[in-house]
Amino acid sequence: MNPTTGRDRSFITAGLYGLLVGDALGVPYEFHDSSSIPPADQIEFEPPPGFRRSHPGVAPGTWSDDGSQALCLFESLIEHPELDLVDFASRLVRWHDEAHLQAGGRVFDVGIQSFRALARIKDGYPPHLAGGHTERENGNGSLMRVLPVALLHNPEIESDFDLIAKAMRQSLPTHAHPRSQLCCAHLVLWADGLRQKLNEDDAWNRAGEILTRFASGADGAHNYESYSADLAAECQRVLVPDPGYLPQGSGYVLDSLWSARWALRGRPYEAVVRAAVQLGNDTDTTAAIAGGLAAIRDGLAAIPARWRNQLVNASIVDRLVGDAS
Repeated sequence: MNPTTGRDRSFITAGLYGLLVGDALGVPYEFHDSSSIPPADQIEFEPPPGFRRSHPGVAPGTWSDDGSQALCLFESLIEHPELDLVDFASRLVRWHDEAHLQAGGRVFDVGIQSFRALARIKDGYPPHLAGGHTERENGNGSLMRVLPVALLHNPEIESDFDLIAKAMRQSLPTHAHPRSQLCCAHLVLWADGLRQKLNEDDAWNRAGEILTRFASGADGAHNYESYSADLAAECQRVLVPDPGYLPQGSGYVLDSLWSARWALRGRPYEAVVRAAVQLGNDTDTTAAIAGGLAAIRDGLAAIPARWRNQLVNASIVDRLVGDAS
């Protein structure tokens, strides 16, 4: 089966480039508090003079673990559209150990939870049992990479619930708590709504309605590999921000999802990723998530050419998109 049947190649290309450019833009600002981030008009691949960049040995325009793991998932789904967790996990291990699909050929940024989960996989754990499943293990490591599930979704033969189940399953090798899984599911449904030309709020609300039906067991929602939990309660936690919530760009999965929503509202692509970076802290991940969604909404042409042209090893993206066609 061709996984892109019924899909627009431009949509796939825009989503991948949007994610990778956002990731690369955020790399030099990672770990900085929002108060120390430069003004929006000075946020570029190369920070302004005097700014103490993170990862100083990394060339401007290089994506991090966010982009590499997303490309591992994309590559795995091309060969196994049904999502083979063993194959996907093996590609994650290749990325970590051999810099597979890593721009610049050197792994320089690995989340703690992902590092521990990959170590378990190397020790022989089945991928669906390797991810952290406690409430304190809800980092954004599976959310940052999930977009290819939406990009390669085939609506002609796959339902919304199929899309949800695949997004949740890809989370298991590193982040198995239902909260992380449901955040991944919500993001791909949101992306699918943007693909259908809904605005960001209508797409968000549509995704929430579908996810709520799934979590309640309605419409014949099928079983999936997950630790037991009250999915309906977790679903509401994902969909409804805490009272008084302010975006802050942390590494917490809910904050990453909500911060991306904040960044998208009423802004074109360039302003979206800059706003995401200005939140500080996990700048590459927030900008990768928001950038992928904004590019789906706005199209490839909305990504500034100077950023697309400076993206390190962009030929990897073009090759993978070609393989998917």
